[in-house]
Amino acid sequence: MSTSNPPPASRRVQIYDTTLRDGTQLEGISLTVDDKLRIAEKLDHLGVAFIEGGWPGANPKDDEFFDRAGRELDLKVSELVAFGSTRRAKGRVDSDQILANLAGAGTSTVCLVGKCWDYHVTEALQTTLDEGVAMVEDSVAFLVSEGLRVMFDAEHFFDGFRGNPEFSMRVLEAAAMAGASTVVLCDTNGGAMPDDISEAVAAVAAHLDCEVGVHMHNDTGCGVANALAAVKAGAVQVQGTINGYGERVGNCDLVPIIANLELKMGVRALPDGRLQRLTSVSHHVAELVNFPLNPQQPYVGAGAFAHKAGLHTSALNRRPDAYEHVSPESVGNGTRVLVSEMAGRSTLEMRSAELGLELDGAVLGEVVDTLKRLEHAGYHFEAADASLELLMRGAAGWEQPYFQLESFRVSMDHRSGTGARAWNEVTVDVDTEATVKLWANGSRRVAVGEGNGPVNALDTALRCALADLYPALANISLADYKVRVLDTQKGTGAVTRVLIDSTDRHKMWTTIGVSENIIEASWQALADSVVYGLLHADH
Repeated sequence: MSTSNPPPASRRVQIYDTTLRDGTQLEGISLTVDDKLRIAEKLDHLGVAFIEGGWPGANPKDDEFFDRAGRELDLKVSELVAFGSTRRAKGRVDSDQILANLAGAGTSTVCLVGKCWDYHVTEALQTTLDEGVAMVEDSVAFLVSEGLRVMFDAEHFFDGFRGNPEFSMRVLEAAAMAGASTVVLCDTNGGAMPDDISEAVAAVAAHLDCEVGVHMHNDTGCGVANALAAVKAGAVQVQGTINGYGERVGNCDLVPIIANLELKMGVRALPDGRLQRLTSVSHHVAELVNFPLNPQQPYVGAGAFAHKAGLHTSALNRRPDAYEHVSPESVGNGTRVLVSEMAGRSTLEMRSAELGLELDGAVLGEVVDTLKRLEHAGYHFEAADASLELLMRGAAGWEQPYFQLESFRVSMDHRSGTGARAWNEVTVDVDTEATVKLWANGSRRVAVGEGNGPVNALDTALRCALADLYPALANISLADYKVRVLDTQKGTGAVTRVLIDSTDRHKMWTTIGVSENIIEASWQALADSVVYGLLHADH
């Protein structure tokens, strides 16, 4: 039975987001300062307790972020945190530049990382265990004396606790005695398992009077499970990143952690009314870091509440709680009915009802036959909801009013002077141009566009032809372009399938094209993308 109604909250857990620092260590992510400011605004909109902004003094970007954050960010719920490390071995706190940068970052809370594994102290720092403890104690005490709230991140805690629990506890005791408000147990290597986490967190929570948090990585795939196990064992803070971004395979993903805490465990993780923002914030952050969101991401992925044909979809119309573990709306997502060649009438009836279309039995039968024929030819409508919607609207008698294509032409000039690319050439001189002829608003329009390839040139030409008629086009952009060769045995003559993801800055949709000519397949998907975007801009 669905657990759409969450259990009553009996505890509160602080959500500490480190997307802006730890998340950016993921290969391929490079955020501008503007990106970081926008993500911070979204995190505050979601309602996380703490936002780790970066490491002041580590690079000019983080320095600019903290400078601008104080002037430009108006955080309503979240508290900004500066991150840094303890003093150096045998160094002085009053002359340590890292500690000075933390004290001058302009935040009221700082997070300090220090060694908690004896192996790291003796081998990486090349110092004694007593000095390792003193580095933590002195640094925390110094920042507390500066009037700051200090959280201590115990690096490699679970590795250290496994090998030498006495030393790891000494480090935590030193941080707590020096005034740390929270000690955060870090699975820095990401190698711990849930039972390890439960045992260690319970031991620390029973031993110390201060708050206990955890910082998990996901190298074993247990990051989320480990964080939830830690909360059950007594942790009151979870550090992680939106969508699980982070070094190597990533940090623990705060998205399912927040949803599971609130909907499954009766633990309050966000302010009232904020959980419904989870999907939109997850998607928005993915767009800002320029990473496609995993469609199968729990709770917020496009496929998280998607149902494909068969018994599920026929019964879903009568009792949705029989096939969905929570209400999709509770996290800001929605139910999707996937339509493919396996679709029956009940599936199409549900989809048409979602769209507000009235299709009688004969028309539904025609749509089923059309779907099966097109999918046999290479279309894949369960991956292209927008094209499916346009097809079903057409079956109901709708004709798109925006434009009618007369013809298009694409040309490419290659002027490198060689028959094949020379591998020592850095660039090749290639120009691509597209001409589009179409009818719109009762007049014939001809437009030329240039681009870095045929699809880009076609997109430019189409926008040029229609921009003055449809201002909403300015908000529609292509987010991703995928090509798949369907019958590889035919080589360069094979049928290709093109999928285009588009966005209007609020939602994303996918359109499809199939042809032996890759440019024609691309045009089909591109035209559907624009039509769908304009259709929903009108509503």
